[in-house]
Amino acid sequence: MVNRVRRMEQRKPDETPSDAIGPLRRPIGPIVDTRPAKRPERVTLEGRFISLTPLDPAAHSDALFEAANGGDKDQVWDYLFDGPYSDQETFRASVEAKAKSEDPLYFAVIDKASGRPVGYQSLMRIEPAHRVIEVGGILYTLSMQRTPAATEAQYLFARYVFDELGYRRYEWKCNAHNAPSRRAAQRLGFTFEGVFRQHMIVKGRNRDTAWFSMLDHEWPARRAAFERWLAPDNFDAAGRQIVSLSSLNGAPSS
Repeated sequence: MVNRVRRMEQRKPDETPSDAIGPLRRPIGPIVDTRPAKRPERVTLEGRFISLTPLDPAAHSDALFEAANGGDKDQVWDYLFDGPYSDQETFRASVEAKAKSEDPLYFAVIDKASGRPVGYQSLMRIEPAHRVIEVGGILYTLSMQRTPAATEAQYLFARYVFDELGYRRYEWKCNAHNAPSRRAAQRLGFTFEGVFRQHMIVKGRNRDTAWFSMLDHEWPARRAAFERWLAPDNFDAAGRQIVSLSSLNGAPSS
């Protein structure tokens, strides 16, 4: 220890790490801009396939109830904290509560071709001081899943978070058993960080939670990948992708 201290003391001033402090010059992390990010607002985000609009019970609950409940449609709730719903009134009450919430802040996903809601998603765990925010509470109806519209919905959120609100860390979390969500996170450009074991109890069951993140310095490359993938010339006459988003982000193919 004495030798280590002496070596540190003999270090020339210009050799001291910029993130070191104290008499032993211990590393503690670089200094960052401490100005807070902006809080997300109830705005409308426009894409080519979909619009994200503030969740509205009067405008969205009836169509979402029909599209997301009953028979095979119930599977969309498997990894969510609520649902499925057997009656329209209970579902509408849930949508009303979500629409009033500030954190999570919910947006409906509106299909531009039909004008109908095809899902919702939220920005949550909003921490402007640390410039950290999470996408979660994602409900995509079966007709929405695995479509360019679903990818565009995620792109619009990420662009809003980084380019307009100024966050430095964007998180994605899911049940560790939710293989489709884990593949989607990596396809979209999030980096896997690990699993929090016995993190939650959801619907009476244990939930281990897989954590993913995207950082502000990674966003320019991720944005370029999103925009290249979503470009009209990336789809053939049948609507099939030509270049995959996974390949553009260097992620494992699903």
